[in-house]
Amino acid sequence: MAHPLTNPVYRRLFAAQVVSLVGTGLATVALSLFAFDLAGETGGSAGQILGTAFAIKMVAYVTVAPLAATALARLPPRSVLVAADLVRCTAAIMLPFVNQVWQVYLLVAVLQAASATFTPTFQAVVPRVLPAPGEYTAALSLARVAEDLEAVLSPVLAGALLLVVATPTLFVGTAVGFAASALLVLSVFLPKPVPHAVPDAGTNAGEGRLSFGARMLGGLTLMLRSTPLRASVVLNLAVASAGAFVLVQTVVIVRETYGFGASAVPLALASNGLGSILMAAMLPRVLAARSERTVMLSGAAILVVSMALVPVVLGARPQSGLVALCGLWALVGVGWAAAETPVGRLIQAEIPAADLPAAFAAQFSLSHACWLLTYPLAGWLGSRSLTSAAWVLAAIALVSSAVAAVMWLRAEPAAGPGAGGGGDLDASLGTDPRSVTA
Repeated sequence: MAHPLTNPVYRRLFAAQVVSLVGTGLATVALSLFAFDLAGETGGSAGQILGTAFAIKMVAYVTVAPLAATALARLPPRSVLVAADLVRCTAAIMLPFVNQVWQVYLLVAVLQAASATFTPTFQAVVPRVLPAPGEYTAALSLARVAEDLEAVLSPVLAGALLLVVATPTLFVGTAVGFAASALLVLSVFLPKPVPHAVPDAGTNAGEGRLSFGARMLGGLTLMLRSTPLRASVVLNLAVASAGAFVLVQTVVIVRETYGFGASAVPLALASNGLGSILMAAMLPRVLAARSERTVMLSGAAILVVSMALVPVVLGARPQSGLVALCGLWALVGVGWAAAETPVGRLIQAEIPAADLPAAFAAQFSLSHACWLLTYPLAGWLGSRSLTSAAWVLAAIALVSSAVAAVMWLRAEPAAGPGAGGGGDLDASLGTDPRSVTA
């Protein structure tokens, strides 16, 4: 099997993904610190501001992704990707100049609407560039590693930059990342999309015979027809519960609870990415020996335990508390990667190649709908009591994990390592040759 990076087109796409992720990582750190400073000026709570901003991000993801996937299906993917990058670049470069909370919310909405267009389009392009299942699996692992490296390196880079520049300047790095991504995408020619064929009433209907609404809802129908994919949708709520608390409340815990400066915030966030990297590096071997169902449910269990331990860490002294927090966030990263990464392999088994763009847009929206719930909970509950917020999110993660386990275990038993755990479409990861994206 050829390594995916030997493919020149994928290599540049991967480079575009990496620089874009670095820019996004800088924006995450900058937005956290910017919200903390802005909250002091307005008398609000940084957790509330971040929770609301991230909720706006999820609204954009949930609503824009399926609309864009349907409306832009006939356009060249390269044009769509470049246009989305340019919009993100423009929004990012404007963020340092705002001084009102509502202005932050507006620019976040614009930036994330463009991201909701970019990400599913990018995901649907990769399997057409790498049609061999083995190459795609390797690309899936690379994509996860890239995301995790960004979670580690971007906070470290942000911490180094904060020694010489002010917080708003980090948004310039975000804009540079998006601009570089656009240039890299422009440098390649991408395969044309496969003609759309979302099932309609049990049959495959051509795009020309389906209404806009039917095509937009087709991906949702595909995702909900398969037992493993239904379970993965529910499991997304466990990931979102732990992830939202980490992203929203880290700055509050480090700066208010422990009393450390801004440079300690990237350290805590980087620990989360480091745990995810370690798990992502292990996943190819783990998935060769265990089914996706086992790996994903185990990851969800880790997330539940991690959230239950948050109150213990909050009660520790500042020095030992920061060390414990970094260790706990690394554990969250392990569970996050285990529960989320194999979803692409499940889609590979269950969804026809022609329907991948619609399916990925639906998965993108469904998963981020969970974050739409947990971001405000983490922000608003945390502004009253971090302990209570942690317990509530731990309970949500526990219930969603239990529901997903019951759904999955009632389905046909997994055929063995690499099998998706049984489904309604009679496809298995071990034998289905169709390609998919993460």
